[in-house]
Amino acid sequence: MALLRCILFLAALCSLIPALHASAGDADPIYKSCVVQCEKSGCVGEKCFQHCKFSSDGKPIDGPWYMQEPLYLRWKQWDCRSDCRYHCMLAREEEREKLGDKPVKYHGKWPFQRVYGIQEPVAVALSALNLAMQFHGWISFFILVYYKLPLNPNKRTYYEYTAVWHIYGILSMNSRFWSGVFHSRDVELTEKLDISSAVALLGFSLILALLRAFNVRDEAARVMVSAPLIAFVTTHILYLNFYKLDYGLNMKVCMAMGIAQLLTWAVWAGVTRHPSRWKLWVVVAGGGLAMVFEIYDFPPYQGYIDALALWNAINIPLTYLWWSFVRDDAEFMTSALLKKAK
Repeated sequence: MALLRCILFLAALCSLIPALHASAGDADPIYKSCVVQCEKSGCVGEKCFQHCKFSSDGKPIDGPWYMQEPLYLRWKQWDCRSDCRYHCMLAREEEREKLGDKPVKYHGKWPFQRVYGIQEPVAVALSALNLAMQFHGWISFFILVYYKLPLNPNKRTYYEYTAVWHIYGILSMNSRFWSGVFHSRDVELTEKLDISSAVALLGFSLILALLRAFNVRDEAARVMVSAPLIAFVTTHILYLNFYKLDYGLNMKVCMAMGIAQLLTWAVWAGVTRHPSRWKLWVVVAGGGLAMVFEIYDFPPYQGYIDALALWNAINIPLTYLWWSFVRDDAEFMTSALLKKAK
């Protein structure tokens, strides 16, 4: 019954996918007028920006090289238009709050408060913690299989899924890294790197789930399972990067792979006698809860904490528990293989 409820809950998430709303703030006439005026004057109210220095004929003046912002500070890539949009957004949101209106998105983003040029400081901090947890989990797994568990005569691990977990760890750390970079500064390059790394991680996670749940050990069988999914994920990434960055399509693809992965683990946890299966149940339930925040976001509390920040926060303990299961699985399978060898 618990397995059935879990499957129904995860499947029901599919019905939430269409409930995505386009941003409305950037279509606001008052906001648009503010941005146009700011780009001409270089100021929003009494606040003016060093990027926006104009001559009397309206042309921007770059100024001599020694008057420009140092190169090591330009990583955030804030220019006149970016600063104008940001401060016009804040000014407009203050007006809307006084009128009792709820916050709206601007250019696809909620109105966040910047900190030292970082767009979403809480999400960046939590992404960094997730990266640290992934590294800790992966390195502890590496130490376990190569230095604590016995190796076979060829100096290879008895655990037959060592290689795929190494790939998973590298893809996970890569995804967390680019997530942090993207949330620190949203530009086209960082957005594509964030999306591409997340899609690659989801695709490989589904492959890993299928290989482990169905106990696929034969190399030819592994290739037959992996090749179609690798081809699909690669094609999808190329489509997003070089043809059209379709957010709606990408959300559906990611949700489909995520739900398929969670369902695979949930079904396996329901039928296996694995001693650490309870950890799988916790991760599956937590992963389903985290998906809700991925679909239904909400305005950031005090301009800092939004649904994505909560998603990152949920994933920190889940990551620790997940790698704990992986280590338990390595010990369990190694022990079973050694008993059979005797």
